[in-house]
Amino acid sequence: MKNKYILGVSIMVFSLFSCGNDAGKADGYGNFEATEITISAENNGKLIQFNVDEGNQLKKDQFIGFIDTVQLALKYEQILISKAVVRLKSKGVLSQISVLKSKMKTAEISKARTENLIKENAATQKQLDVISGEIDVLKSQVRSIEIQNAPVVNELKSIDVQLEQITDQIKKSKIINPVNGTVLTKYAEPNEITAFGKPLYKIANLSKMQLRVYISETQLSNLKIGQEVTIKIDAVDVMKSYKGVVSWVASEAEFTPKIIQTKEERVALVYAVKVNVVNDGSLKIGMPAEMWTDN
Repeated sequence: MKNKYILGVSIMVFSLFSCGNDAGKADGYGNFEATEITISAENNGKLIQFNVDEGNQLKKDQFIGFIDTVQLALKYEQILISKAVVRLKSKGVLSQISVLKSKMKTAEISKARTENLIKENAATQKQLDVISGEIDVLKSQVRSIEIQNAPVVNELKSIDVQLEQITDQIKKSKIINPVNGTVLTKYAEPNEITAFGKPLYKIANLSKMQLRVYISETQLSNLKIGQEVTIKIDAVDVMKSYKGVVSWVASEAEFTPKIIQTKEERVALVYAVKVNVVNDGSLKIGMPAEMWTDN
């Protein structure tokens, strides 16, 4: 009887303990993540200056360094000289057109005067025809020279495009940080040769972290975007709590990721949820955490 009594008490205690664990179970488990951006070189050349170290706090539009632009600058000067030569050639052509148009203006005045004289029987039609012929010849000459000048104009436009391209390359040789954040990884060092698209450093804004957790289908009805939840992480003695806001809920189920506990749990279908949490400096990428709701 005594053994049966002890066994009964043990079962009751175990049942109470189990109920307590179920009541105190988190609604979701996951890891913190952040939007990581890899900043790459936008030009080829030697890294003359590169002021970045892992852990640096960088501001948006902050100047980080630059890639060697000597060859680009020399090419720019060379193209400027070519443009000056072509422009001089174009000016010679335009001056010829200007002279012809001036002659044509004088001829137009003579034509108008002759037409008035004809009305007064003081001039002949033959005189008017001669002047009209001269005007036609001048117009033909202007058109001919304009046709000759067209390639020169196109060449000047082509040179201007080349200058704009080099200006853009020189601008992109400056390394400007695009977002506020913390440098996570540094991939290059000063004086290294870099190339277009080669990663220089990785940055992420850690002031606000995202906790990605996984919940079952039965929990979906208890969560909605914009809902405030409690996030807990392991601390020295007790769990440390944060306030979080649900920012995204997956529209499709997926198999539980391998990082989640047992093999049996990993084959279950779950929904991913993202929770935004303001970081006080304690939260790190990859850190595990729990999500608790009031429901």
